[in-house]
Amino acid sequence: MIIERNIARYVVFTDDELSHALRKISTNKTRIVFAVAPNGVLEGVITDGDLRRWLLNSSELDITRPVSDALNKRFVYQHENAPRQEIEALFSKKIEFIPLIDKQQRLVAVASYKQQPIQIDTDIIDADNPVYIIAEIGNNHNGDIHMAYRLVDEAVKAGANCAKFQLRDMCSMYRQAESGVSGEDLGAEYTLDLLARFQLSNDQMFKVFDYCKEKGITPLCTPWDEVSLSVLEEYGMPAYKVASADLTNHEFLLKLAKTGKPLICSTGMSSEAEIKEAIALLNAEGAQFVLLHCNSTYPAPFKDVNLKYLHRLQELMGDGFVGYSGHERGISVAISAVALGARVIEKHFTLDRNMEGNDHRVSLLPAEFAAMTQGIREIENALGTAEIRKITQGEMMNREVLGKSLVANVGIKAGERINESHITSRSPGKGLPPYRKCELIGKIAPRDIQKGDFFYPSDLNSDAIKARPYRFERPYGIPVRYHDFVNIAKKTNLNLVEFHFSYKDLDLSPGDYLDAKGYDMDLVVHSPELFEGDHVMDLCSSDSAYRNRSIAELQRVIQATRELKSYFTRSTTPKIIINAGGFTLDGFMPEDERKIRYALVADALSQLDQNGVEIIPQTMPPYPWHFGGQRFHNLFMDADEIKAFCEAYQTRICLDISHSKLACNLKGQSFSEFIEKVAPYTAHLHIVDAEGVDGEGLQIGDGEIDFKALCNELKIHAPKASFIPEIWQGHKNEGEGFWIALDKLEAFSL
Repeated sequence: MIIERNIARYVVFTDDELSHALRKISTNKTRIVFAVAPNGVLEGVITDGDLRRWLLNSSELDITRPVSDALNKRFVYQHENAPRQEIEALFSKKIEFIPLIDKQQRLVAVASYKQQPIQIDTDIIDADNPVYIIAEIGNNHNGDIHMAYRLVDEAVKAGANCAKFQLRDMCSMYRQAESGVSGEDLGAEYTLDLLARFQLSNDQMFKVFDYCKEKGITPLCTPWDEVSLSVLEEYGMPAYKVASADLTNHEFLLKLAKTGKPLICSTGMSSEAEIKEAIALLNAEGAQFVLLHCNSTYPAPFKDVNLKYLHRLQELMGDGFVGYSGHERGISVAISAVALGARVIEKHFTLDRNMEGNDHRVSLLPAEFAAMTQGIREIENALGTAEIRKITQGEMMNREVLGKSLVANVGIKAGERINESHITSRSPGKGLPPYRKCELIGKIAPRDIQKGDFFYPSDLNSDAIKARPYRFERPYGIPVRYHDFVNIAKKTNLNLVEFHFSYKDLDLSPGDYLDAKGYDMDLVVHSPELFEGDHVMDLCSSDSAYRNRSIAELQRVIQATRELKSYFTRSTTPKIIINAGGFTLDGFMPEDERKIRYALVADALSQLDQNGVEIIPQTMPPYPWHFGGQRFHNLFMDADEIKAFCEAYQTRICLDISHSKLACNLKGQSFSEFIEKVAPYTAHLHIVDAEGVDGEGLQIGDGEIDFKALCNELKIHAPKASFIPEIWQGHKNEGEGFWIALDKLEAFSL
């Protein structure tokens, strides 16, 4: 059982708006809040289930109503001084949290059956949130407050969550502090001399803590004695770091636990028996704490780090959280600790390893700390889950190019039974994989299959999926290539087609593929992104020669579009969709750099002869797939930036629903708000589902998008924009994926 006395994340007031309670339930990750009167008296509880029931039973969905309207006043509670076993007896499958009250009925603590996420300021330590990274500055400021400020600045730049310091009251801590340090052993004499010279005063420490808050980084501190703890409590520290030396100092450890603040405890210099005793003491007090595996040697030899002990430490902690405090050289061990389950990482931090002081030589320089932070974040992403393995989007792309499929080696008529002699395996991997050959043998062909055609999953069913006339409230079409346009476009009542050009298509003559009489539909063109010689279009490249080639290639696309336009009788000003560029290889651009790149895109567009066409940049995903591998996109991902670009340069866009959903997922932003901001500037839509941060091009309904809500928003904010269903590999089997998508979208009255 855990007893939390730092309960701000659980508490709402009865006169707060329900929207506030909703936000708190969402952020505290416990699905519950406790409502108190202005005097702190506990009035009731609200769970996410209570809120859902209240909303469903309300005639008006008004979340500005007071919390008291939805309050559940039938709840289990206990007094703060009740025996531990009496509190524990109240837990059940339905009751995971027990509010603890004092004699005046005021809420003073919350008991939980399992270790809950630990919140320090806005950061949460648990299995699902990013690893909490501590820059241990300690006394590496060497008594200079200006150096302390510089260290804080560098810790912020390096990506640390926390800048940690140390505070000692020399007189109460050391037995000879008043009379000098002579007579102590050499090691103690050296350390005491450094501490005496390099301490900041309490007022200076407070100024540094305030500076941390100004810079957006959490200040933490290790109190080495009770006097220092009192000073830090008066200041209002959100949590405490417990030095390895005090893990066995049970009297002081108990005082730290009684503050009710989260504790981050190092285990260096302690035996396992001593670690168990500390765990028992902290659990008995109901403390929230993290144990850091640590070897307190400066620097620690790699052979003594014993990183596998993290697993044992986790066993001792049970449901609790573990981390790593490292004194070894370099960053590789700290990064590896994350892969072994560490949720907190602490490393010493300095501006110069040659400065006087015993911590400097085991500290990381700012660039090294930043590299460690980046490595930790990469490992977090790479760890993923232990769920059933799925093929990633990048693998799917490469599987199609490199894999093999089942192919017809003879012509097969619809209604004919397929036998083994009809089937062979060939690359690429566009159709049924070879291991499904046995499923195919004996099936009745649902369609005419030409020699060399791929077999598809739908060939395993008795009925082929076919196009039909569709009804939409806006112009619609499908993506096509020259070689499949005539066959696919004639299957239904299209208003338009969107030609997806490859760079080789720019050299083709439309007359070799299209009827000179023309077609009663509109035209959209999707410019190639990849050109000969592995040139990826980038209208904002910092390399002027590269950028100029991109401009020249886009001018060729414009000319090809003009030639194609004459075949489409509804086409007046064909739209050309472009991926404007701005990708990077190793990470995202800062905002200032993005502003420069947007201006370069606008300048590039101004250099083009756009007579008779309209160029519309496409909204982009965070991780584009180039050559079957992943890069980073930067432009046309943020709604405010897109809006600003369109207004500044009188430009419209192609809103790719899948791309933009992925960008919103990455940033944790509202997709609905994104649509509301961007849709008014939208000339054309790519409608397709998405999942996660890089799962693009999914069939409608296979991802995370609420298409009913989306279609309603598009009716309001982009009622005239045309669309295509840009399903990845939707053209297979004569457009099968497109017909499925149109069927589904038609139901939403798009």
